[in-house]
Amino acid sequence: MSENEILELLADRTAAMRDKDPERLVAGYAEGAVKFDLAPPLRNTGASAEFLEKWFGSFASPVTYEYHDVEVTESGELAFATSLAKMSAIPAGMSEPFTLWFRSTLCFRRVDGAWRIVHEHNSTPFHMDGSFRAAVDLRP
Repeated sequence: MSENEILELLADRTAAMRDKDPERLVAGYAEGAVKFDLAPPLRNTGASAEFLEKWFGSFASPVTYEYHDVEVTESGELAFATSLAKMSAIPAGMSEPFTLWFRSTLCFRRVDGAWRIVHEHNSTPFHMDGSFRAAVDLRP
């Protein structure tokens, strides 16, 4: 079943984050995947193991990454998964971890018989009180 394959891909992504394994993480993307991620710029094309290696190096601990409330929709060669994601880690030079909840949508296409991410959109809401601060304090 396609949903199980996609859930396995998500589980592999969480393990790759925990293991700080950029090559394994990048392997889940199709070539030229479009990414609207938490970090700048507003749009990236392709997944970069080099960027992830540097990013993983900014943490003194494994990066805990979990998908919650995952809903998978599949039609033929395309699928998408929506979820709330939770990331936690101890930044280098700090003693306490941060925890961030955010929204995640992944779009998949079958490439050579395997599901690959072709589009990723992660976002945090912002306070609409005039401060425009990211609402990083939200919890489900």
